[in-house]
Amino acid sequence: MAVPKRKTSPARRDKRRSHHALKAANYQECTNCGELKLPHHVCGSCGHYNGMEIIEVGL
Repeated sequence: MAVPKRKTSPARRDKRRSHHALKAANYQECTNCGELKLPHHVCGSCGHYNGMEIIEVGL
C-alpha cells in the first residue's frame, strides 16, 4: 500500500485547494430599474423579480 514519505506542508496543501474559491459573481441588470443584481434574485433597490413587484421598497 502506498504511504506518503513526508508530511504535506500547509503551503503545498493550500495551493492545491486554492482554485475552488476563485469564482467571480456574475451580475445582471435589473429590467425595471437598471441596477446590478444577482440572477434569479429579487432586485434589492426596486423589489421587482420577473417583471412583478415582489417586495415593497420604501424610500
